[in-house]
Amino acid sequence: MKLFYRESGEGRPLIILHGLFGSSDNWMSVTKELALKYKVYVLDARNHGQSPHSETHTYETMAADLKEFIADHNIERPVLIGHSMGGKTIMRFAADYKDIAEKLVVVDISPRFYGRHHQAILAGFNAINLETLQSRNEADAILSQYVGDMGVRMFLLKSLYRNSEGKFQWRINLRVLDEQIDNIGEALPDQAHIDIPTLFIRGSQSGYIEDKDVAVIEKHFSQYILVTVMDASHFVHAEKPKEVIALIENFIER
Repeated sequence: MKLFYRESGEGRPLIILHGLFGSSDNWMSVTKELALKYKVYVLDARNHGQSPHSETHTYETMAADLKEFIADHNIERPVLIGHSMGGKTIMRFAADYKDIAEKLVVVDISPRFYGRHHQAILAGFNAINLETLQSRNEADAILSQYVGDMGVRMFLLKSLYRNSEGKFQWRINLRVLDEQIDNIGEALPDQAHIDIPTLFIRGSQSGYIEDKDVAVIEKHFSQYILVTVMDASHFVHAEKPKEVIALIENFIER
């Protein structure tokens, strides 16, 4: 699949992948700083943002999309950066396609299995009737019955837009993501072994990478570093951009 992307800067290539329900927009403040030193590509995953929709949403296919993107753009030895679903994607990519990426930066996700935990968000999305919706404020009011955190709602509603006819639409492929949500929590294949240097970044207030997950990380990764950013939740790159940028740059240059 030919993915939508944004590019900026010059130099060593970095490719950034966003998380579930997000888009390349989520990384623009971080990208702006990284592009002062590097060539940065920020992708929209399939079924997200401005990339095409598909009936399939698995890590195998998303890793293949990334492989196609790298080949199409003749990118050599990129550093891959991924948050949450994007982090799972680059892990799967490194397992499936050896000797392509130089390093990985995995933001607030581990290789383990995650059970369903997006049901309230999906219920909120499905409660919004796009045919009758009059405003973003109305959408927020409906979504607030399912998602209490205003910051999370603002993030989610970035996927809501008006088409050329003035009608509201989702940029995400809501039906397919709803149907295949179990794929998002899939563990890295048991036999996967990744030898390239990998930086794991977690938020101290996030439960996505727990201390007990170190064992599964060690099982799959022979060269890894785990760093905790204090006073940050799952959206660590949005809440603590300076800290995350410094960690990424130090890791790339070491």
